[in-house]
Amino acid sequence: MSVSTRAAFRAATLSAVAAVAASLLSTPGAAAASPARTPDPVQRQLEAMVHDGDAPAALAHVVKAEGTARHYTSGIGNLATGAAVPRDGSVRIGSNTKAFTATVVLQLAGEGGIALDEPVDAYLPGLLRGDGIDGRSITVRQLLQHTSGLPEYLDQHAVLTDPRRYYEPRELLAHALDRPADFAPGARWAYSNTNYLVAGLLVQKVTGRPLGEEIQRRITDRVGLRHTYLPTPGDMTLRGRHPHGYHRSAADGAWRDYTRLDPSWGWAAGGMISTNSDLNRFYAALFSGRLLAPAQLAEMRRTVPVDAEGAAPGTRYGLGVQSIPLSCGGRYWGHGGSLPGFSTYGGVTADGRAVNVTLTALPDRRTASRAADTVDTALCH
Repeated sequence: MSVSTRAAFRAATLSAVAAVAASLLSTPGAAAASPARTPDPVQRQLEAMVHDGDAPAALAHVVKAEGTARHYTSGIGNLATGAAVPRDGSVRIGSNTKAFTATVVLQLAGEGGIALDEPVDAYLPGLLRGDGIDGRSITVRQLLQHTSGLPEYLDQHAVLTDPRRYYEPRELLAHALDRPADFAPGARWAYSNTNYLVAGLLVQKVTGRPLGEEIQRRITDRVGLRHTYLPTPGDMTLRGRHPHGYHRSAADGAWRDYTRLDPSWGWAAGGMISTNSDLNRFYAALFSGRLLAPAQLAEMRRTVPVDAEGAAPGTRYGLGVQSIPLSCGGRYWGHGGSLPGFSTYGGVTADGRAVNVTLTALPDRRTASRAADTVDTALCH
């Protein structure tokens, strides 16, 4: 889930070693060293972030326009055991979950079960009521695009203090509805995870099935995402090979292990698990039209400017996805996400390039900027 942390990361306690061997050409009685190969720029940037203490580990998956792909790892996968970072390991993907939830909502719109410009009350009558909050004047589109004015429910301090607590979606929503609206619906853009709590409840009301089941049936099974899922209630684990996720303690600067946590506090807004390569496959399928009909994909790509501190200039937000300009021209589409233990960055371009980068820690602003630069390097190099 995309949430900012105000805790400053201290000086690096870990280092990553990058070694490039020069090959030797030998002839009888003579030997000459060939020039050292230039390190891959993505690998170099991952190792720099680990070395500087941005995270204990980093891993990435990059797909070039011609279809070739490469996995990257750097750092330590488990600080307690010293285990290596697993290649393409499973990670918590935070707010990339929003792209999955929005895709299901748009599929339902294409089937006639939901109308984007109908009020939330048409499907969930009486759910949204509060100080300046009225579900009769908030549309489904405004939920997906963060223009509803709904206040944020997330209390990051509570999550860090008690990461294993289970939350019902409506319990989280109640936290938000105790606060006044941020602005009138449609007045402007402001990121709020509460929008996607409501979107998840909307999916369940219209389909009569759990959100995770709908994501699996409509998306992950359909495009072969074998390591992507929304955990069932009570599941605090990461399936299969995975790095551990950490958070830097503000009290003593030590890394705290947040691998095992209850993702219910993220749910439809940020609770899913995946791998870098599965995320690349998902976004490639989504923007090539394999998951949405042309009309619904066009709605997803209708964007508004993102006016948020730390956002890259020119960033725009559609329905559950964002587009970000590249230094080499053009834009890429994706989402990214951060939560205690993991942060992810990436997306796809129109010509088939794709990248996803994961750090095994919650980022500060400097770290997020460096990770975004790595995405740009991977897509432009």
